Amino acid sequence: MSDKPEPLFVDLHDNSKPAEIESMCMRCQENGTTRMLFTKIPHFKEIIIMAFECPHCGFRNNELQSAGAFNEKAQTVTCKVSGKEDLDRQLVKSDFAAVKFEEIDLEVPASRRRGLLTTIEGLIGNVIDDLEVGQPVRKHTDENVYNQIEAILAKLRSYQEGQQPFTLTIDDASGNSYIENKCLPAQDPKLTIKWHKRTAEEDAFLGLQHQEEQQQQQQPDVEGDEVPEVMTFPANCSHCNAPSTTNMHVMDIPHFKEVVIMATNCEHCGYKSNEVKAGGPISAQGKRITLKITDTEDLSRDILKSETCGLSIPEIDLELTPGTLGGRFTTVEGLLRQVHDELEERVPFMHGDSTTDESRKRWDDFLKRLSEVADGQRIPITLVLDDPLANSYLQNLYAPDDDPEMTIEMYDRDWETNESLGLNDMKLEGYEKDQANKN
Repeated sequence: MSDKPEPLFVDLHDNSKPAEIESMCMRCQENGTTRMLFTKIPHFKEIIIMAFECPHCGFRNNELQSAGAFNEKAQTVTCKVSGKEDLDRQLVKSDFAAVKFEEIDLEVPASRRRGLLTTIEGLIGNVIDDLEVGQPVRKHTDENVYNQIEAILAKLRSYQEGQQPFTLTIDDASGNSYIENKCLPAQDPKLTIKWHKRTAEEDAFLGLQHQEEQQQQQQPDVEGDEVPEVMTFPANCSHCNAPSTTNMHVMDIPHFKEVVIMATNCEHCGYKSNEVKAGGPISAQGKRITLKITDTEDLSRDILKSETCGLSIPEIDLELTPGTLGGRFTTVEGLLRQVHDELEERVPFMHGDSTTDESRKRWDDFLKRLSEVADGQRIPITLVLDDPLANSYLQNLYAPDDDPEMTIEMYDRDWETNESLGLNDMKLEGYEKDQANKN
């Protein structure tokens, strides 16, 4: 007989087989079995898959929990679903994500904390199952509520069967939810992904300290002294969540504007990142910069891509929506390599069993073309930066004269763009009078 005690907790990192734990069934209160498996979705992140089965009443349930770090920003993913092909899209909903069906104004709140790895059709089925619970009781206790829920269930069933188009939105404070892109490497016209800085409420929901509060607590006392050239703030690594440091430096780019550069270097996991914030007032117009890259020397141009800037290279079907990569100050070559690494690491569903050989080959060919551009083997090409806030910059090798290879176009933003940037609700004049009237 061995004197070694049984371990209190099972090591889930041994993912050769699932761990089994006896647990109570929430339906019949008898004991069932929960199986847990620690695994990693290729190009996504580490997750824990849990499946429960009760041998007494037949009840089954499965859910997914994140086992990795939160993303740097929150995200909103919107998908226009119009048929069976869209219903088959694979979907990852983290346990911090809220789901909304726009046309019927139905929202499943994030407070339910239930992560899922499924399809859009499977997600609808889960919502239907949740709504059906308690309907027999409601029919006798509150028939009005029963009828309202039945109307919603009828709509959801029509969505599930592909009879009606609808819009699905996933709003995730952790930034760890995904809906499959069917058009990779190109942008999916039915899919919209928007990244945004987390609010204080979202940070509190995730159990994080809000960035502004953290900076206020950690701001050094420099009253009466000059601000140091590089300021250092303690923070947590966005990759492994271990304590790390962030360095901040304010610099002036000639022929452009003042910017703030922030760099993080984690000693625990080796993760490095840099981000750039543009200073100064909001531009009255957007800016579109087009560069004809005709020589490898063009790849060494300095480039500042703000977090609101979109990037495209038509010749290789590359198109990045605003918010991808955040703000970056590097060279053209460095930015293209960062784009390559980011897409290769973060695009899910490209190496799983559900991916077709044709889709996988198309994606690999795209990444190969992108690498060839960064290596200077595929030129000439056209690089387009489109920044609605005009906070992006591309080095002019002929400054202060015009660059014959570069075109800069200023344009007026439309209402939808201003709305997405939060500019329509800004009031810069007369706000003192409005505040006085409120008081």
